[in-house]
Amino acid sequence: MDLLEYARLLRKHWLVVIAATILGVGAGLLLAMVQTPSYRASTEVFISTQASDTSSDLVQGNAFTLSRVNTYARLASSEEVLDRVVEQLDLGVPARELIEQIRAVPVPGTAILEISATSSDAEFAAALANATAANLADSVAELESDGTSSPIRLATIVSASVPPVPESPRPLLQAVLGGLLMAVAALAFVVARDLLDTRIRTERDIKAVTSTPLLASVHFDAKSTKRPLVVHDDPLSPQSEVFRTLRTNLNFLKVDGNRRLFAITSSIPGEGKTTTVANLALAIAGSGQSVLLIDADLRKPKLADYMNLNGAVGLTDVLIDPSVLDDAVQRWGSTGLYVLPAGHVPPNPSELLGSQAMHSLLAELRSEFDWVVLDAPPLLPVTDAVVLAQHGAEMLLVAAANRVNASQLKRSLEMLETADASLGGLIMTMARPDQSEAYRYAAYGYGDRAQSSGEPGEDAVAPPAPTRASARRGAADR
Repeated sequence: MDLLEYARLLRKHWLVVIAATILGVGAGLLLAMVQTPSYRASTEVFISTQASDTSSDLVQGNAFTLSRVNTYARLASSEEVLDRVVEQLDLGVPARELIEQIRAVPVPGTAILEISATSSDAEFAAALANATAANLADSVAELESDGTSSPIRLATIVSASVPPVPESPRPLLQAVLGGLLMAVAALAFVVARDLLDTRIRTERDIKAVTSTPLLASVHFDAKSTKRPLVVHDDPLSPQSEVFRTLRTNLNFLKVDGNRRLFAITSSIPGEGKTTTVANLALAIAGSGQSVLLIDADLRKPKLADYMNLNGAVGLTDVLIDPSVLDDAVQRWGSTGLYVLPAGHVPPNPSELLGSQAMHSLLAELRSEFDWVVLDAPPLLPVTDAVVLAQHGAEMLLVAAANRVNASQLKRSLEMLETADASLGGLIMTMARPDQSEAYRYAAYGYGDRAQSSGEPGEDAVAPPAPTRASARRGAADR
């Protein structure tokens, strides 16, 4: 991941980071409130040898002193010294209970020993440090004595004073540290989640998987379940403009002659391919061209329900008996849109779609309509869509944001490549508004401009559509 990716993640999840930081600050303050205050008092002891007459004796004495500093530091927290401290301060507790409260550290490069004591009582901390220093001097004098006097002398040079403020807790520092730790943890979680989550979320994710052109990005619409035909129900909306953009982009694809045959599929169910194909067909019909929309998903057909049509007779019936074609094809509204539902669900969908009857039917329909668009089943569960590609259909692959993952999309592309299918491009669906450049452009005010100017949208009033017979005659004239 580069810096731009990290910046994108931070911009996307900044609320999570802020919330974690606030939580960390609150946790730090709460911990400071419940902590028992701890005071630290320190004293300094100078270690020296008895005076000598010669310079060599002084050098030897200094070296001896430095070698003993670490020994005396360990001795300061020993029971030998702390028993004396307990007796002096009349504490009435075992000496071993004071070991954790005493800390002796040599000052680097010197013969000075710093002795500190901690306690919840500031005055006791100072008294404990001073008593430890004094009793350490007595213990050293006894231990280093040669029978008459000790060559080592410990002298207190800085006495411990009562600390005015506790060493801990420190609310401000703990709040800052808590906030920083939680912010770092939140960032690490966001980055790890992004790296482990291979779902397609943005146009950038699609481009990282394939170089196949992205023809359109349709943003997520919570109302799509209630109004799937947005091009008809709300022709001035940004979503409708995206489908018109998709129609325009398809005009630039190289197809066989002037008759366009497209099959729209997806990797897995639930990616919005049926909604996409229905709205694309409406957008094409709105431009004055004739278009036949075929429900080729013979396993779970939905197109008849979406278009509010009678689906009792459809594609399966036509493939068995071509004479029912005129009865099966239904005109939708007053536009140039015609719909061929799926019909009865057959026991052998793949065989029917790959049959010679299907090939002949598509050849006939391509001669009658400017566009023939098929709603194909998903690629990964079944092979029906790959079979349709063998009839010369230009494949369009739908990729739903936050639903299909990169590996599924790759497998779908590999299946089409293995079948030598012609892939015209990809269509991203369910994209969030900030994930689609195309949506931001469409949302710039297309609908508002149309309304403010008093001009109807492109699909608001469609020209009368030809019947199947007139569509055939129009094709002959061309």
